Amino acid sequence: MDNRTDHQHPVGLIAGGGVLPFALADSLLAQGRTPVFIGLKGFCDPQRIVNYRHHWFSVGQFGSIMKALREEGCSDITFIGNLVRPAFKDLRFDWLAMRLIPRILKGLRGGDDHILSATARVFEDGGFRVLGVRDLAPDLLMPSGCLTHAQPDAASLNDAAKGREVLRAISPFDVGQAVVVIDGHVVSIEDIAGTDALLVRIKELRESGRLRAKPGRGVLVKAPKQGQDLRLDLPALGPQTIRGVAEAGLAGIAVMAGHSVVAEPQAMVEAADNAGIFVVGLES
Repeated sequence: MDNRTDHQHPVGLIAGGGVLPFALADSLLAQGRTPVFIGLKGFCDPQRIVNYRHHWFSVGQFGSIMKALREEGCSDITFIGNLVRPAFKDLRFDWLAMRLIPRILKGLRGGDDHILSATARVFEDGGFRVLGVRDLAPDLLMPSGCLTHAQPDAASLNDAAKGREVLRAISPFDVGQAVVVIDGHVVSIEDIAGTDALLVRIKELRESGRLRAKPGRGVLVKAPKQGQDLRLDLPALGPQTIRGVAEAGLAGIAVMAGHSVVAEPQAMVEAADNAGIFVVGLES
């Protein structure tokens, strides 16, 4: 597929929760492109979306969403933001979705990458070009090297390397995109609850005495799954991630440069420097 963007037309943002959809919208505006939000009810921030051209839809209204995108002149679209996997009973099917129920059910049986890829194919079959942050806003991608005053020591780099190996090994199972490694020990792996919940789990393990490593050791490692469609669901981090890492007592964060998204880079680096935490972009 041709991933070159068409700067003459608006971009449709099928938007879930978090700050990332709005960071992408602002990047597009800075490029002279117009973002058009398709806000997913119950997920996208209703207070922030009012500052942009937008429409509201429920998850599952494929036909209505496509109609709105065509009326807005959006041939390029992207999926962006947090979205909790919906239960089948919570989907609000319209006329097109009713015809796609077998495909939807098949997608729900797989992991997150599976369902996102299936959804992307539905829109591609409808004539849209599905792009990612890498195509639309490369300025939001994590650069290589260390962004913070704190630097990873040799032990932290070893933990980061082991974390990459673990994520590579579990990729075929479509489980998660993050792992915590402390002094060579794999302590916990991200599951359906996400990175924030992973970090809370580390904090609770410390508080319960089950994790006895000294604070200031260990690394949160994030990387996309091997073979993942990089247009969809890249690992993301920001100030909230920093807060979670600090409360978990870890030394820092290591993510894949060019394959991870930073929604608020300045605020993230400031938070990390204040907490004495390192943030490093690893080469692929």
